[in-house]
Amino acid sequence: MTEKRLETKPSIETLLRENGLTREEYDRIVSLMKREPNALELALFGVMWSEHCSYKNSRAQLRKFPVTGPQVVQGPGENAGVVRLDGARSNDRTCVAFKMESHNHPSAIEPYQGAATGSGGIIRDIFAMGARPVALLDSLRFGDIDAPRTKTLVSGIVAGVGGYGNCIGIPTVGGEVVFHPSYRGNPLVNVMCVGLVDEDRIFKGNASGVGNIVMVVGARTGRDGIRGASFASEELSDADPDKRPNVQVGDPFMEKLLLEATLEVLDMDLVVGLQDLGAAGLTSSAAEMAGRAGNGLYIDIDKIPLRETGLEPWEIMLSESQERMLLVVESSKVERIEAVFKKWDLTATAVGEVTGDGRFTIRRGTEVLAVVPAGLLTDQAPVNIRPWREPAWFRNRIPASHSALKNYGDWTGLLKKLLASPGLASKRWVYEQYDHMVGINTVVRPGSDAAVLRLPEGKRGIALAIDCNSRYVYLDPKLGGAIAVAESARNVAASGAKPLAITNCLNFGNPENPEIYWQFVKATDGIAEACMEFSTPVTGGNVSFYNEYDGRAIHPTPAIGMLGVLDDVESHVTSAFKGEGDVVALVGRTLEELGASEAHFLLTGRDEGIVPALDYDKERRLHAFLVEGAQRRLLASAHDCSEGGLAVALAESALQGGLGVFLEWKDDVSVAAALFGESQSRAVISISPDKWEATETLLKKHRLSHIRLGRTGGARFSLRCNGMPVIDCEVAELARLWNDAIPEAMK
Repeated sequence: MTEKRLETKPSIETLLRENGLTREEYDRIVSLMKREPNALELALFGVMWSEHCSYKNSRAQLRKFPVTGPQVVQGPGENAGVVRLDGARSNDRTCVAFKMESHNHPSAIEPYQGAATGSGGIIRDIFAMGARPVALLDSLRFGDIDAPRTKTLVSGIVAGVGGYGNCIGIPTVGGEVVFHPSYRGNPLVNVMCVGLVDEDRIFKGNASGVGNIVMVVGARTGRDGIRGASFASEELSDADPDKRPNVQVGDPFMEKLLLEATLEVLDMDLVVGLQDLGAAGLTSSAAEMAGRAGNGLYIDIDKIPLRETGLEPWEIMLSESQERMLLVVESSKVERIEAVFKKWDLTATAVGEVTGDGRFTIRRGTEVLAVVPAGLLTDQAPVNIRPWREPAWFRNRIPASHSALKNYGDWTGLLKKLLASPGLASKRWVYEQYDHMVGINTVVRPGSDAAVLRLPEGKRGIALAIDCNSRYVYLDPKLGGAIAVAESARNVAASGAKPLAITNCLNFGNPENPEIYWQFVKATDGIAEACMEFSTPVTGGNVSFYNEYDGRAIHPTPAIGMLGVLDDVESHVTSAFKGEGDVVALVGRTLEELGASEAHFLLTGRDEGIVPALDYDKERRLHAFLVEGAQRRLLASAHDCSEGGLAVALAESALQGGLGVFLEWKDDVSVAAALFGESQSRAVISISPDKWEATETLLKKHRLSHIRLGRTGGARFSLRCNGMPVIDCEVAELARLWNDAIPEAMK
């Protein structure tokens, strides 16, 4: 006799755990719906109320950011932000769409596909606005370079970012690569995409027009990435491997077809609204489009093109299969859209309809599987203001001893060690894997302070940079957040561009930890303050919480993506010294500031000390000088003086230009602070001798302290402080250390 097994219904606790919801959130759902949700409806709430989709733990703090200005066409809330390059003027309708997002957790599991699909997702966000993507940048962070898994993560992630961009034909023009023990097991993969669009051709993701048709276009739906949004709202660990979803698999060739087909139907005025199918797939895209328009819509899952059989309704709705878009179109235009996508060998399928009832409905044929008011999934998601607590170590901190640095003595040896360290060594081995010239608009390639691109028409260009010193943010979150904005603006200004607006990617640990949430609150305070000081509004971005591995949080890393504009792209400046005999000068004042420095960390292995001060007025005046000096063709080179201090900044300019320098420093700070302190609001510049007098006049106009250090020339890097030789070596030797620091196996 065979025993008959009865299937047991999962308990509510099991369902809540599977969907990442708390009991309090479930009670809120029941109260809002005035009934208990079924399993599919609960799955919808699970992804839409996850931190990744709802920003429930961050939204209250993000409201501090300035988001408006004469340059802002579209701020936060759409697929990407958009700014006009002429401010309030309307003689040029060219706008820039740009945004940055993270793909950290998927990249930790499947480095290549995690990074590749991170690139694919942010590209779709840009062309969903009607913009043609023209550039990618990335901010990549890894653990110790010698850690066992770092090689696998680095090689896979770098190849994934480059492979996707190279195949689709979008140049990767800049970014940063950082190594620090705090990222061990939890790398950061933040990708920024930039596109161009005329102001009157911007599209938005809303489902307007009752009776309009909802279409899915692009790839077929599979099981990859299911519950990826919920997974991104959890800490990483080696435990519970079954909880990890299948990472999305990207196809850049299909993305290229999808890009061209989408832009074609937009040009033909066939589309009412469109949205990328990213995190939470069909669920988030459909619910957000309906919510923005104040409408409802239904989707018939029997009509969704699938690439495998047996998918459950919740799997179809939560799948994060790549290279898909959701379109809302008038019924009379469906056949024309189908024809365009067929021409590009892509599917375009009508799967639903916009309704006027305000409900997000999922059907299977005539059977109704789920009905949820769309606003409950979006606007009614919880807004948590978490308790925060200043850590005792911060409250009771005392200045760190910098005796190891001050007494080091072998300054040439220390410079060599810094240039050979993973954080400061040349990243050519990374960006040479990227095609940064495709599209022929790249004017300044990776390696300088900012990337510069030529706009298709006219003389203007744009400059792009990503920056964040996470050590600063860890040691002083508010000041560190402000400096991240200042440094990104400084890098753009050093290229000759006026800083215009930012996007960001805010990477933190578990917000349920009061000390982590304190980091987030204070860092966003600093970012908001700096953006207001520099008139660079926040047009959108991404928050990535739960970046922890086995209970250890990463350093807080609010990466800032800065956009700047050049009125004449030919006036751009790079960081490389240009000619023999040019005058070399340091702009800005150096203080006795050794805390939080690369040199101190190199010698002690500790992140400690007081973060350098930031004076907004001095920083603004430096930006104005750099932009005007470039416009007037006075500057041969300009380079932000930041990580590693003056000695490293001078060495980088010398190495990039292949020129030696003969320099003399005279000031009252210690040799250690003069060479390796990281005082803010400084830049190294070089000027042709015949332009030095005009440059000095401009420096006085902007009331900037400066020191004339010496001149370029020869084959040696020679620096004296107060009459004493402190650094002297062959530039060729520094170049070998700088270029060959990363182990060959890592490349």
